[in-house]
Amino acid sequence: MTQFDRGASRRAFLKGTAAAGVAATLPFAPAFGASFPERNMQIYVPTREGGGADRNQRAFSGVWKKYLNTDFEAAFYPGAAGRVGYEKYMGLAKDDCHDLIFGNMGPEVLNWVVKPPSFNLDDFMYFARVDADPGIVFVKRDGPLQTIEDIVAEGKKRTLNVGVSRLAHPATLGALALARHTGASFNPIPLSGGKNTRAGVETGEMDFGALPAGGIANRPKNFKIVLMFSHKNPIPDKSENAPTVNAKFGTNLPDLIAGARAYGIKKAAIEKHPDRYKILTDSLLKVFDDPEYKEAVIRTKAPWELIGYGNPEECAAYAKAMMDIGKDYKDLLTGKS
Repeated sequence: MTQFDRGASRRAFLKGTAAAGVAATLPFAPAFGASFPERNMQIYVPTREGGGADRNQRAFSGVWKKYLNTDFEAAFYPGAAGRVGYEKYMGLAKDDCHDLIFGNMGPEVLNWVVKPPSFNLDDFMYFARVDADPGIVFVKRDGPLQTIEDIVAEGKKRTLNVGVSRLAHPATLGALALARHTGASFNPIPLSGGKNTRAGVETGEMDFGALPAGGIANRPKNFKIVLMFSHKNPIPDKSENAPTVNAKFGTNLPDLIAGARAYGIKKAAIEKHPDRYKILTDSLLKVFDDPEYKEAVIRTKAPWELIGYGNPEECAAYAKAMMDIGKDYKDLLTGKS
């Protein structure tokens, strides 16, 4: 078993779960949670150490611990495109609000479309998104393909290899939907994580790549963003004003947010300890306004413009949208098109 490594409006939080609603009506609820946390917070991360989710959760929990007055410990469970981490969490985590999972909602929800999990999805919920990082198409800075027009034109002549971190991923889905719309031929090759994907594009093994924007925008000497899978480009100054897919090609794709990292929890923990859940959510909100958090994000070289809180309802809406899109494009996600 992976060893733990020491690391990482109120109203909106409480809406969406009956247990949390009960907590809000109990005048003595804060007294119940007075001793919470009773131990260190344990964070399950369904990817390998050092990736985007890890950097996000370390930056966030490094500040959150001030408000909870405890340390955070992270365990990493890579494998099966995130499936291993969720199975471990749902099987091992205690229902006492000390054990959370921190993952990337988009690819991990799409994973359930490809193959249902062993646990009941109704037993789990995301309660706080920390960023919204759109999926993008990118190329090597000095490579032969320099624009999205180059990619589409070349893709009509031959099948292009597309480096992706996972097959079931919003950025992968965007690239394949673009191919279907334009008549180009793209072959997505999952390279297990952003680092490997970037390496595949940089060495020329991949013709281009599709990832969340943040990890590419901070490497302008190596890569160039040429297309955004979102309705609006949130970082025009860091992406050479890359066009959005709908504006460029007249498509009607929804926002394919490829980096929607969020904390999740077992619903049983909320139902058993609504007072503790309230402490979690109240303290979490304080992190977004803390200057130390912004400094921590900037140290990771991630664009601050992509950071943003998403409440439980927004998380649920995003997860549902990904599930619906995944069902529409299931043949692409499973490679059966």
